[in-house]
Amino acid sequence: MKTYSIAIMVRNEFGVLNRVTSMFRRRQFNITGLTVSETETEDLSRITVQFEGEDRAKNQLVAQLAKLPDVISWKEFDPEDSISCELLLIKMANNDETRSSVLDAADAFHAKVVDYTRDSIIFRMAGQTRRIDNFIDLMRDYEILEVCRTGVVSLERGHEVMRRYVASM
Repeated sequence: MKTYSIAIMVRNEFGVLNRVTSMFRRRQFNITGLTVSETETEDLSRITVQFEGEDRAKNQLVAQLAKLPDVISWKEFDPEDSISCELLLIKMANNDETRSSVLDAADAFHAKVVDYTRDSIIFRMAGQTRRIDNFIDLMRDYEILEVCRTGVVSLERGHEVMRRYVASM
């Protein structure tokens, strides 16, 4: 099974996210990451979806998405031609036995301490999904109290912008 990342530019209206994600559900795709954000104009929102599936089914899905009236444009991202990033907040137990190991591991991954109390330490880290997965896996050796992560956000390299793409691509 292959992992895909696409961005969908939609009208910023009530119910659009439900209509878009329902398309994935009906096609039985597993969404592994979902990010919705404002864009450079208040009339449009950007939905970035990471999902797993096969090429043929993905092509059918994209064709159906393009037919939705709220979809302005879409773009599938090639990892070679795009910049992608995810954000992680992870709360770790702060105890005498593991504190220095946890701080050393976070330092090795360039995770930043954003909150420090007697009982917990919260780290913030931005980067590629695989790097964040690796950091979380390492932290499992200690006591993770809570994990919160965004979905992936991506931009295509170069001068192209999503608004220039036509939904029927």
